[in-house]
Formats: sequence, structure tokens, C-alpha cells
Amino acid sequence: MKTISILVILALFAITTNAQEEKSYKTEKVWRVNFLNPALELELPTGNYSTFSAAFGIGYGGGYPDLTSGANGIIYIIAPFVDLQQKFCFIPGQYITIKKELDGLEIRRAYSICSSKESNAIRIGVKAVERGTFSVFATTELKVGDVLEVSPPEGRFILIPNTENHKNYLAFAAGSGITPVLSMIKSVLESESKSNFVLVYGNKSPDEAMFKKEIDTLRSKYHDQFSVYYTYTKANEEDALFGRIDKSTVNYVVKNKHKEVQFDDFFLCGPEEMINIVKADLLDKGFSKENIHLELFSSTVDVPKNEEKLEGETLVTILLDDEEISFSMDREKSILEATLAKGLDAPYSCQGGICSSCLAQIKDGKAVMDKNTILTDEEVEDGLILTCQAHPITDKITIDYDAV
Repeated sequence: MKTISILVILALFAITTNAQEEKSYKTEKVWRVNFLNPALELELPTGNYSTFSAAFGIGYGGGYPDLTSGANGIIYIIAPFVDLQQKFCFIPGQYITIKKELDGLEIRRAYSICSSKESNAIRIGVKAVERGTFSVFATTELKVGDVLEVSPPEGRFILIPNTENHKNYLAFAAGSGITPVLSMIKSVLESESKSNFVLVYGNKSPDEAMFKKEIDTLRSKYHDQFSVYYTYTKANEEDALFGRIDKSTVNYVVKNKHKEVQFDDFFLCGPEEMINIVKADLLDKGFSKENIHLELFSSTVDVPKNEEKLEGETLVTILLDDEEISFSMDREKSILEATLAKGLDAPYSCQGGICSSCLAQIKDGKAVMDKNTILTDEEVEDGLILTCQAHPITDKITIDYDAV
């Protein structure tokens, strides 16, 4: 079966705008845009999300880069336009959050941007996941005229390209963890002519490898700068490794194939177990923790029990969108859970401590987190918390979402 790549054009590249036709409302404003053929009304809520009425193009096979060679997929393209140009400017490695109501339930999903900084477009890859609410909807039901709410790019797993850089980068990615890394790779190859990038990419088989054709094309085009090592757990392939990414994989790349290279930065993205193994091995090899950047795409480690006794209630003050709201909450609940229960539109996405969408800063009081794989010790000392993982432990606490 051929791969179907669906392009959802949320705002096109070469749009002639007629932005003077602006109408103001209490909660939103509507711009009418000359959108190639019929005009498109682009709704811009005043909150954290921008709502796009989408137009679609569908390409089969070679029309657009396939996500895989054997699975349905969808690609979103958002081209920043007019006053959204700065708002939707991104750094390679960042993600957007899509918000959509399905069957009366609000769904939020974070998707890493896989386009390059130079492309002037935001592109994400969505691979259908069994029992995945939004991914199944996006790859089977999304149609012309559907509305998606999209947050501006965010995230702390980043690579900032610089034309003057002369660096050696090494990335370990598994499964859909390739998406932010692909943005980094393309951005480096397009803007850092003196830098080199090595990718180790793990999957079950070549058919399961998202963007494999695009990666192979980049390897051919930038063969002097870009090296790729595929590893598969369920397929023996020529010129590929077999098995999961582990210490032996790190040794093969760092101590064998590129033993003469001094790597400057490492980027790890994928399942938590893989990240923990690779990070520990790199640290054992003497590489600096500051140069090892990571982002989890799934968590397999059980959440530890809090040593703190989470009993009683706390008076919480939330600072959000320049407003201040106070209420009492049960300490057993997370701060995000209690905030959402009060009807506040606090930012969040995964609710599992994997992304950083729910990041906030404690201005007064104290909290403990069930899990933290994102924030450094210094950032925690500065009061930063993942509100989906945080529980108050003082009688009063002030949480500032606007500060971050």
C-alpha cells in the first residue's frame, strides 16, 4: 500500500494579504486573507492558541516526502504570515501543541517541528498510533474546513544554528524521536557549512522509520557533512546495525567509526530507557553534562512515590495571562490538575512530565515534583516547576505562568 502524505496548509507561503479588513470581537479578531483562490478567514484568539481554518492538499507517494515507506501519515505545514510571523518563529528542536475538540473532549497533543529554520514553514509529522485519539483522527478523518488550534512554538530541547559554527554534533534518536532531530539536522546542513552531523537512528524496521527517504536524500546531498547509522530490532539489513540503541552502539560510533572526532554537542530523543542508557555512557566517557541535551518521547519508568506527606489543603494563587486567581486545592492533586479544574486555560500538553508546556515559576511557597527529567537543579532552585508533576507542600503558594 502506498504511503499517503496529507498536507494541511494552515497558512500558505506566498499569500497576498488584505489585512486591513479587521473585525474586533470580545475574545478574538478575524483577518480575511486572499488565500490563492477563495478567501480564508483566519481566526486569531487572544489567548495562547491561534485558530486556523485549514485548506488541504493530498499527495500520493513521491509528491511530498513520505513519513515512512509503509504507514499512513500526515504532514502539517504552517507558514507564518502577517503579524504571526514573529509569534510562530521557531528554533530547531521546538514543538507546537495542537488543540482540537473530539467527541466533546478537548484534546491537546504536542508535535515536534521537523522543518528547517530556513524553510519559512512549520512542518510536523503525525504517525498513527493504535488507540491514539488525535493521531488516528488526523490520519483518517481530518478534512478541508476542519479547525485546529495551534500554540506558538515552544520547548527547551534546541539547537541554535550559527553560520560561523565549526562543530561536530551527534544525535541518538528512536522512533518518532527523529522529528525534532530532523529539524536540527536540516538547519545545520543548510546554514553551518563547516559543521558535521552524525545521526544514530533506531527503529523496528526500515518500513517503520519515519522520514527515512528524506534522511537518505540529505545523506546523499551532504555526504561530506552528514553520517547516518540505522539500527533495527526486527530486521537484519545490510549496512545497518541490529538491536536497540545501547552502550555498544555508543561505543561503535564514538570509539570506532568517529574515534578521531571531538563531539561538541549530543542530542538524545526517544524512549526514556534509551536516553538514560546513552546519557550515562556518555558521562562515563567523560563528556560534559552541559553538552548532553535530551527530550523524552515516551516514559517507561514508574513515577516514584513522593516522600513528602501530601495531606491537607493549600491556598494557591495563580498568575496567568496578566490575571490573578486564588483558590484552595488538595495537595494530593497536581497544581495543573487543580488549575484546570477551576476552568483556567493553563498551558499544558502531555501531562506526563515529558514536555515543558506546563512550565511555571514559584513566586512564594514550596512544591515537590513527582518526576522531573527536564529541569536542571539550578532551574529548580530558581523556582521553576512542571505544574503537571508539582504538588504544593506549604499552606500558601503563588504560581506564575507568565514569568516563563
